[in-house]
Amino acid sequence: MSNNQRPSLYLAPSVNTTTVVTTTTTTTTYAPIPLPTLPSPSSPKDPKVYPLLNATLPRSLRQFPLVFPGGSRATFNDGSETGEDPEEEEVAEGTGWKILKPDEGADVQPEVGLVEAIERYGRKRSYSNDNMMEGIETTQGFSTHAPPRKKAKPAPPPIATTLTPAAPPSPLPSPHGSPAPENIWPSAPPSGNSSPQPQAPVQADLSLTTLLALPSLLAHFTNLPPQLQSHVLLTFLRHSPLPVVKTLHTVLTQTLARDFLTLLPPELVSLVLSYLPFPDLARASRVSKTWRAIIDSDPVLWRELLKNTKIWFGGDSENAFADAILSRRRRQGMPLPGSLPLPHPYKILFKSRHLTRTRWVNNQNPKRITFPAHGRSVVTCLIFTHGRIISASDDHSIHVYCPITGTLVRSLDGHEGGVWALAATKNTLVSGSTDRTVRIWDLATGKCTHVFGGHTSTVRCLAIVKPEWIDVENEMGVITREKWPKRTLIVTGSRDHSLRVWTLPRPGDDEYRCYGADDTEVDPSEEEVDDNPYHRLHLEGHDHAVRALAARGRTLVSGSYDCTVRIWDIITGACKWVLVGHTQKVYSVVLDSHRNLACSGSMDGTVRVWNLTDGQCQHTLTGHTSLVGLLGLSSSYLVSAAADSTLRVWDPESGELRHTLAAHNGAITCFQHDEFKVLSGSDGTLKMWDIRDGTQVRDLLTGIVGVWQVIFEGRWCVAASNRVDSTVLDVWDFGNEDDEEWEGEPPSGIYDEDTEDEDEIEEAEVDAMNQDLEMGPSDSDDVNTEDQILGIDDEDDRHAEWQSRRSRLALRNNTFSTSMQDINRTVRGRFVFGAGRGDSSGAGPPDAARGARPLPSNDETPTRPRIRSAPRRRC
Repeated sequence: MSNNQRPSLYLAPSVNTTTVVTTTTTTTTYAPIPLPTLPSPSSPKDPKVYPLLNATLPRSLRQFPLVFPGGSRATFNDGSETGEDPEEEEVAEGTGWKILKPDEGADVQPEVGLVEAIERYGRKRSYSNDNMMEGIETTQGFSTHAPPRKKAKPAPPPIATTLTPAAPPSPLPSPHGSPAPENIWPSAPPSGNSSPQPQAPVQADLSLTTLLALPSLLAHFTNLPPQLQSHVLLTFLRHSPLPVVKTLHTVLTQTLARDFLTLLPPELVSLVLSYLPFPDLARASRVSKTWRAIIDSDPVLWRELLKNTKIWFGGDSENAFADAILSRRRRQGMPLPGSLPLPHPYKILFKSRHLTRTRWVNNQNPKRITFPAHGRSVVTCLIFTHGRIISASDDHSIHVYCPITGTLVRSLDGHEGGVWALAATKNTLVSGSTDRTVRIWDLATGKCTHVFGGHTSTVRCLAIVKPEWIDVENEMGVITREKWPKRTLIVTGSRDHSLRVWTLPRPGDDEYRCYGADDTEVDPSEEEVDDNPYHRLHLEGHDHAVRALAARGRTLVSGSYDCTVRIWDIITGACKWVLVGHTQKVYSVVLDSHRNLACSGSMDGTVRVWNLTDGQCQHTLTGHTSLVGLLGLSSSYLVSAAADSTLRVWDPESGELRHTLAAHNGAITCFQHDEFKVLSGSDGTLKMWDIRDGTQVRDLLTGIVGVWQVIFEGRWCVAASNRVDSTVLDVWDFGNEDDEEWEGEPPSGIYDEDTEDEDEIEEAEVDAMNQDLEMGPSDSDDVNTEDQILGIDDEDDRHAEWQSRRSRLALRNNTFSTSMQDINRTVRGRFVFGAGRGDSSGAGPPDAARGARPLPSNDETPTRPRIRSAPRRRC
């Protein structure tokens, strides 16, 4: 209680009823009785030494009722509450109406002071004012004698005082030196013909006397030595009942408590909290806003918790997740001003992985919907992105569904053949088809914005390559951190034995439709790709159909039916390595950019792990007895699925076989895995496995004809299967209502969030860089044009200047990872690197690979490309 606050005593209104002929009820409202204030400290008190001096008392101690002898009621208020009458009730009212109280509308009686009330009472009763005001503070200027009525009665005999000479003096000493009598205003004997006599406003008792004497008691207490103060307080506490002790305990606990998390250094806070298990940590974060901010924003705490619970997988998975979350927040303008600090991405990652590990196993009855899709056709591709299910089929269509309701949101029509390749980023979808075209779709509108032609056979595989930070070693052996590619790219692989690299159009870019895109009578393979501003590179070298590809940063891996795997530089188009070792067709490839490894699966039943640094085969994984058609790679596991009805789990670094998953009766048609589980489809069943111990968890689908595709992310799982007479999609939701922060991790480890605004990179500078990379000394027309500008006449000067400009460009943009000698051997984007190797299971130049095995003739190739005729230029 501050010094300017003065405690008061609010007397309850008194009601007197007088009956003569009629009944008269008089209600008297008394003004608050001001009590003496507590003395101010003689010197400022240190809050650390006197922690309770300014402590806020509970409401039960700041305002409480008192009952005096004779039934009078009052309410004590220490002054910290408002000056309103504590007995005032709230008035129920609204616009145009109000509930009246029983006495509302009647004449409002003015408040009567205590002294005036006693004066009125004194006129009615012939008591002396001295006796009436014993123990009551008087007001200056008020007469101390009331006029006598009839015959004055003798004063009551004095009562012996209980105060000792050592006791503190009363703040209001009475002439008789005695406390208030039991009833200082006795009523006259009742008369049978008269009404009840009026009662006194208040009769002083021990409670009132204590409140009046409290300042004196406090002044004496503060002058006592500390030991005696403790003794006095403990004596009071020993004689206090349990409710009083509990109330004091509540006040002392709240005041003396110390928030150690805010007082300790952050390092010690992380150490202390690291000993708490996750359930206790979650409860601790609900103690206060401060604790929640400290716990949620501590990256060290959540990183150690991820490691202690064995859900920290290493590599780039955790950093990629954190970058994606931070990028999303920047784009959304979070956190908002005045809001609580947002949790660290590691905390969201821990919750997401914890839910993924527990919900998929413990939730035995997840929410599930089933709906038809694509009639009876085969679902060739299935992806889940941004809360949308996108499926492609050999019926030429692409469908977009809502996973919550199963409704068809959009149908993307335009392909003239089956769609066998699909990839998406944000609102952009890229598809490849047997009609030999690549189409770009706007998922927001369903419009086909671009059609790329150039391939002369089926587009069998494709990938979207987004910019990301990678380590690049320059020609001096210095490794720098660079972001490649500069713009998002599309890589497509075809049965025409080649790959093509395209720039992914941004929203709002000029639309482009290749030759014959809207004319079914015209072959789009006759497109002259030089007319396409989005076409960048044509990668040739494979002798047979390109069946699979994977790309990240500047590295592209392609697997072909020619039994080889090729490693390309996606920026320059250079073929770095030709990986020879498989004896039959290569059906699947994966890329591990963190370990600088590539893996390939072949019809020869083996899986090979290739070192991209030297192009050598690091491991040959054997065990499958048939075609290895599917591969999956995560931070800790490499999973292969084969036509021998088994899946095998490997260590990608050591090549050790971890588990063999054998429960299917037919070839594995689809699968996906993460760090906790494997979902595999075959012969009418969809099974879930625990990847850590290799055990089967449950069957998600049984009794069906076949499973075409399966995909999962976070809480969602989608499977495309064939029933007796139709193709259906099944969608499972393994989350609960309160699992909104469950963030899924994409299978590829590439998040669909911009870590940096691509528009900051000037397109003109990138185009100029690409033109320099493609230009060689043989390009006489371009060189001569520049010579006229630079004034260069001599051929040696021209070559020296050309190399000088190349060096400056490389130094400015850090774009070259190849030597100048290699660049000088460029032939329109096709590079030949290195010398041949004697090892039959390793890398070699394209010519050596071609010499080892002749090119199959078109008659022997089941996927022979269409023979290109003379190009027909558009008008």
